[in-house]
Amino acid sequence: MSVRGRLLVAGLPVLLGTTLTAALAGQRLALSGAYVPAVALVAAAGLAIAAAGVRAHHPFSRLGPANVVTLVRGGLLAVLAGLAGEGPAVAIAWMAVVMGTTIAVLDGADGFLARRTRLASAFGARFDMELDAVLMLVLSILVWRHGKAGAWVLLGGLLRYLFVLAGWLMAWMRAPLSPTMRGKAVAVVHIIGVLVALGPIIPWPLSASAAALTSGLLVWSFAVDVGRLWRGRNSPQGVESR
Repeated sequence: MSVRGRLLVAGLPVLLGTTLTAALAGQRLALSGAYVPAVALVAAAGLAIAAAGVRAHHPFSRLGPANVVTLVRGGLLAVLAGLAGEGPAVAIAWMAVVMGTTIAVLDGADGFLARRTRLASAFGARFDMELDAVLMLVLSILVWRHGKAGAWVLLGGLLRYLFVLAGWLMAWMRAPLSPTMRGKAVAVVHIIGVLVALGPIIPWPLSASAAALTSGLLVWSFAVDVGRLWRGRNSPQGVESR
């Protein structure tokens, strides 16, 4: 069986579990009738996108436990993403905080497993990074939708996509950019910040402050990366790693 086939075989139970989890959550929280179909659609789309890229960027015959964990993270993220279309409510906010925290904690597990099993790949790294970007966007939307910060909080969730758009427009922005501890640390801090802001026990002034502080750090981190790309635009050695 091809690695794409293995991904689909592993992904189908995750898709089923995601839909079942959404159905239970929808019943428990009295969510709208559109919630479960939206979650299933997001999960199926994510699985299809992952399957499209795995063959070219995963040079192993085995899928590996790390990618299975990332698939589970993707399913949980679909359940979380569906909440962005629901009206604000304390129970929904608590569920979002719990789901977001679980997804963030599992983020450390897939990287560890990839290194431990020696199955780290460009596919796994990209899959993991894109899930983190979607997580930040979804949490930012939920913080805004629940009135915990103004619409400016969406900037933190959109930065990754603005970065990609800039790459389409300017060739020097498409140069390979090595990951840094600074970038990883700031991303984690931002996720923690929006999770704190979303918490129902955090009052509005503090929630907006937490979101503003971590969003500012994220803007700074992206600005540093843009600077790295700009300085390396004419260098045959490429972009410096720091």
